[in-house]
Amino acid sequence: MIDFRYHIVSIVAIFLALAIGIVLGSTVLNAPLVASTEKVTAQLRGTNAELYDQIAQAQTRGGASDAFIAERLPQLVQGTLAGERVVIVEAPGADSKLREPVQQVLTAAGAVVSGRVTITEKYLTADPSPAVDQLVTARPTPLTFSADATPYDKAAAVLASAVVTSDKTLAGKDDPTATSVLDGFEKGGMLALDGDPGKRATLALVMAPAAPYEGKDAEAQTAAIVALATGLDQASEGVVVAGVVPVSTAAGVVAAVRANGDASGKVSTVDNADMAFGRAAVVYALREQVAGDAGQYGLGSDAVAADPSPAAPLTPTPTSSEGAGG
Repeated sequence: MIDFRYHIVSIVAIFLALAIGIVLGSTVLNAPLVASTEKVTAQLRGTNAELYDQIAQAQTRGGASDAFIAERLPQLVQGTLAGERVVIVEAPGADSKLREPVQQVLTAAGAVVSGRVTITEKYLTADPSPAVDQLVTARPTPLTFSADATPYDKAAAVLASAVVTSDKTLAGKDDPTATSVLDGFEKGGMLALDGDPGKRATLALVMAPAAPYEGKDAEAQTAAIVALATGLDQASEGVVVAGVVPVSTAAGVVAAVRANGDASGKVSTVDNADMAFGRAAVVYALREQVAGDAGQYGLGSDAVAADPSPAAPLTPTPTSSEGAGG
């Protein structure tokens, strides 16, 4: 029979083994583990430092390249859109900082900017049907819609009839119907006007929102802008949707156009309008639209190319200092 002293010795032995294990784990065995962890941490820090250096170098080189292109942008696009009129249509949420550089490059390309139409939040949140029905009824020339046309398809067609035309002989001329349509939309709080977009343009540039729409109505709101772009395209020589989309994502209006088989076959997009070569791509894409083609350009994962290939080499007009020598 095992006596009580044996139990005491066994219990003491167990606790002694645990104590020895703890001591060994915290001293002898812990040292290699700490050393290994410190080595891995040092390697990760070194890798991160290298990556940060690479990013900084890429940003510096990219910034220098874009600055080089920006300085020569007027010469790169000179005469590309001569004889064309362009209306700028801003979607709700479009980046206002792009207004001036975009208008400057269009002017440098030889286009006349007829004006700017800024779409308001109300256009996306209110049912446009009552206003559209009233405007359609007031038109001397009726508009016809397909049986499956949505209220935004109809609104786009009516608005497009007021700001663009595919007939160059009508471009730039006063149009009482266009004036009444724009007045109706403006009084309804659905848009704001700058310049004289009622003197219709031959091309349209739609500026996409700076960030994707959010909330339960985001998909419908995005679809409304896509419908507006396609409606403008049907009534004009062509449309380009431009904005700024992070390279790693495909979201928002630009992505929606590209994902829509019908829209992407007619409407061009540029996803890096904040860069000089992106604005050059906007000009070339508009010229491509005049030729009856469409493409998706920029740096995004869903772009087909960085920019359109120019249809023909451009020959900048010599300055007074050029050709003065022997």
